[in-house]
Amino acid sequence: MTLSSAPGGPWKSLPGPSGDGAESAERPRVTELRLSAFARHRRVGLPLGPLTLLTGPSGCGKSSALRAYEALARLGGGAELGTVFPDPLSCVPERARPDAQRRRGFRIGCTADGPEGPVRLDVAVQAEPELRVVGERLTADGLVLLETALRDPGRRTVQAAWHTAGSAPVTRAPLPDDRLGTALLPLRVAGKTPGQRRVLAAAEQMVVALRSVFACDPRPARMRIPVPNGSGRLLRGCDNLADVLCRTRTECGRRHAQFVAAVRAGCAGDVADVVAEPRTDGTVRALLDRGDGIRTGLGRLGYGELRYLALALVLLTGPGVLEVDPAGEVPAAMQTLTVLADGLDRGLDPRQRAELLRLAARMCERGHIRLVGAVSDASWAAEAAGVTVVHLDP
Repeated sequence: MTLSSAPGGPWKSLPGPSGDGAESAERPRVTELRLSAFARHRRVGLPLGPLTLLTGPSGCGKSSALRAYEALARLGGGAELGTVFPDPLSCVPERARPDAQRRRGFRIGCTADGPEGPVRLDVAVQAEPELRVVGERLTADGLVLLETALRDPGRRTVQAAWHTAGSAPVTRAPLPDDRLGTALLPLRVAGKTPGQRRVLAAAEQMVVALRSVFACDPRPARMRIPVPNGSGRLLRGCDNLADVLCRTRTECGRRHAQFVAAVRAGCAGDVADVVAEPRTDGTVRALLDRGDGIRTGLGRLGYGELRYLALALVLLTGPGVLEVDPAGEVPAAMQTLTVLADGLDRGLDPRQRAELLRLAARMCERGHIRLVGAVSDASWAAEAAGVTVVHLDP
């Protein structure tokens, strides 16, 4: 793996709610993804900036890196291990050999920066003979704040120890082996001592940094047909884009105007507006208003145009519109939405790629959104200011 940062100096920041920059230490955000042993990856650390492109040939592990990030995000939100890893054996490195008890597994982790400084989370998962968390470590400044280990394979728990710094240096208790212990700490730690409060602050920083993640890979074939009126929240395949346009066009005229401008820049022909047309059968379809009385249904657009249109909409919306699970107990101004886009450049022509990158850079610069995208070739983005390009080796 090699890393390059495009020229242009450090990212500029717009003022945040307290007057500091949007990328200040106030907003928890994931700055490194670690794939110690996951799928084809071993001992890999991926630095993540506000706008990061993972690049490399087919089979180098771009998609699996995004899958690991999404898995950590779901675990941080409290999801059960089996729902996060429905096929856990596919996550085990191919050449990993079972131990004497026929156990095999994988290890992933990340670093989240924020008010508590860099906080590291590392998780070891056993995939066979049965799926379970067998080890977890949360650290900050070299201090172990939480550590778990599987002591008795016959029990569905791990033994946890978290920093207390009170009359006893640590507190020990069992935790379930099918959940991330870091996400459970706010329910288990009293916060009575400075040590406990430090544990809580670090755990909350990690959870907030991980929670608001939207993984997307638009599917043009499903975007071409009318869709039922629904929740108005965009799905990961962007199948229901027409339904979401009904909502966004009504709720935020300024953001909708920005979306129309982006569509105009990346789609062929004149574009005066993008509209959602309700139908008598309870469905809705999206159309491009050409401004001369002609409206073009999405079914007539090309594959690349539809992917470009969907990705532009994702970048211009937020947790209230995307199908994500934000930390509801944390003010929105303190959260950062992370978009994971597999095949970010798939089907796009050079103009669409350039326009999408410009839009992504502008949105990421504001600090409330971050983007990690997988591309087959990042040479077209090499000169863009503020883009972190991570080259994965085959």
